[in-house]
Amino acid sequence: MIRDPFDIHRRNLIQATAAAASHTANNIRQTAAQVGADMSFTVPRRVPDFDDTDRALEDHAWSSLRGAGARVHGRVTGLFEEKSLPMYKDKPFTRTPSYRNRPLWRKKRTLGTLVLLVLSVLYFLGFFSSRSRSETRPSKSGWSWPRLDTGKADWDQRRQRVVEAFQLSWDAYERYAWGYDEYHPVAKTGKNMAPKGLGWIIIDSLDTMIIMNQTSRLQHAREWLSTSLTWDQDQDVSTFETTIRMLGGLLSAHYLSNEFPDLAPLDDDDPGMPGEDLYLEKGKDLADRLMSAFESDSGIPYASVNLAKFKGIPSHADYGASSTAEATSVQLEFKYLAKLTGEKYFWDKVEKVMEIVDENNVKDGLVPIYIFPTNGEFKGENIRLGSRGDSYYEYLIKQYLQTNKEEPVYQELWRESMEGIRKHLITYTEPSGFTIVGERPNGLDKPLSPKMDHLVCFLPGTIALAATEGLTEAEARKLPSWSEKDEADMQLARELMQTCWGMYKFMATGLAAEITYFNIADPPLPAASAPHSPPADFDDGDPNAEWRKDYSVRSNDVHNLQRPETVESLFYMWRITGDVKYREWGWEMFKSFIEFTAVEDNGGFTSLSNANTIPPKVKDNMESFWLAETLKYMYLLFSPDDLLPLDKIVFNTEAHPLPRFNMGPLFSTGWQRRPRDSEGKIVDS
Repeated sequence: MIRDPFDIHRRNLIQATAAAASHTANNIRQTAAQVGADMSFTVPRRVPDFDDTDRALEDHAWSSLRGAGARVHGRVTGLFEEKSLPMYKDKPFTRTPSYRNRPLWRKKRTLGTLVLLVLSVLYFLGFFSSRSRSETRPSKSGWSWPRLDTGKADWDQRRQRVVEAFQLSWDAYERYAWGYDEYHPVAKTGKNMAPKGLGWIIIDSLDTMIIMNQTSRLQHAREWLSTSLTWDQDQDVSTFETTIRMLGGLLSAHYLSNEFPDLAPLDDDDPGMPGEDLYLEKGKDLADRLMSAFESDSGIPYASVNLAKFKGIPSHADYGASSTAEATSVQLEFKYLAKLTGEKYFWDKVEKVMEIVDENNVKDGLVPIYIFPTNGEFKGENIRLGSRGDSYYEYLIKQYLQTNKEEPVYQELWRESMEGIRKHLITYTEPSGFTIVGERPNGLDKPLSPKMDHLVCFLPGTIALAATEGLTEAEARKLPSWSEKDEADMQLARELMQTCWGMYKFMATGLAAEITYFNIADPPLPAASAPHSPPADFDDGDPNAEWRKDYSVRSNDVHNLQRPETVESLFYMWRITGDVKYREWGWEMFKSFIEFTAVEDNGGFTSLSNANTIPPKVKDNMESFWLAETLKYMYLLFSPDDLLPLDKIVFNTEAHPLPRFNMGPLFSTGWQRRPRDSEGKIVDS
């Protein structure tokens, strides 16, 4: 039989591609063996999709650029790209483009063109005719630790697994991108967001290292802060993100290193040593620069600030309006700094923001998501507890707790907002009856959108914290102040916690999408009176389970950014209720992160551009809050309750623990609310 030369050529190409794929797989297996020797757990059997058939040749070609060459490439390309701070709390509502998903010519022009040409030929020859990954159904196999998951759970060992995940993540960053603000674990490169770097990952991780007792890693971080960190850089930064991550991280490290000197003890931060006040000195310098953002006509902070010029900068979008959540979620940090330094200026500036917001005369305690620094008035009527709205509500109750309940105005604002949430945003799904928090994008008198950002999942834990004020539910119920409203709030917290957990169970990887939509009645069922009884458990083994009809995820929203909000609430719910199911849910979530986001070659862990396929598609970025929040809350969830007790500390919105304190004679609440009617509207006297 005479073979077609074209067919012979096609087979040769296929054999070459298979050899390349085999070479890559062997390298991964060798690295896996090395990692397994160093760690007490093994590399997952299904790492993310680094080695699928339609990228075999590309990955083989790229392998020669790993190590030093790749790092040099990352530094060079970083010089020519726009430097701007990410705004993960205020994320856009479309899938953010990943490094891996950029056009090839933006990665490496010549090599990219060649790879694209080869892949096109292979596609034409029918090499990629196999079934799409999106058709793959979820599998329950994966990374497991039989010694831990059989019999009674050993929470100390599970907590140690979290420590090992942190160590793997940190060591990968330290190895491939030390000192850089961004880390791309697949490409193994780093990039700065300012000319000399801002310590974005290092500072955000300081208190996690202290809590986990990572002494040598903390020492290296302090050396970088002491010798390399400077805020005197001609760089525009996000006022909010820099406050919660950098200022919050430094202040938390200062607090923990002084209050708990036996955690990750270092000689150079002992009293009287030259580096004793390193964290506070760096924090105070940064805060002085960030204060420039508050020099607006109204006192509402500008969205950005230039660090070197001490200059506030209006938002380049939204007609110059700032995010309401951003303007009202810097108070914990600056109030604590004022307490430490005695400089009342910090306190007064951030407190004034709360008065301006309240004077806007909003209905039922629900605030629009944009506010103008020019005049202090809201822009639009978009009401939501997702991006640009979320942490306004969080910081109401936390300001009340931070000053040991000496400022009841913030509890009053919280309670008013909770009534508004129940009245306008809570409804139930069909057919199963899950409780959701929707959005009113066009105002409270316009239709409810059945949409929940993953960011909203901070709410169940915060509701429980507000109801018990940091005590356990059992302790709080014994107090004479416990009420039917507190009981109802705890029930709402439980229901919302289950809904947020369902966001994870719905996805193929067991990792939640960025945004989830729900099926609801038209008109929506009222929160006050509609009966609802969702299933107690999720039958994730049945792809046609009834509860799946309630959830929906759109193609632009399938990314997972390693977000912490759900595990944050699990932590609060476990501490407050003592129900072990919240720990078990957290453990299941942790295993999904390990199984589906681990990166080969000691790369650490990555965010995903598609968490609803197996193997998932990677985004190639390790978020700083993976170290600062997600793994920290996992660690605390599996820790004894006396580690950072909730009646002694408050966590800022980046999970940096700060102490509760009494205001003392220097500080007081400098404003009072005007009288309100039943809807929260100001009553003219």
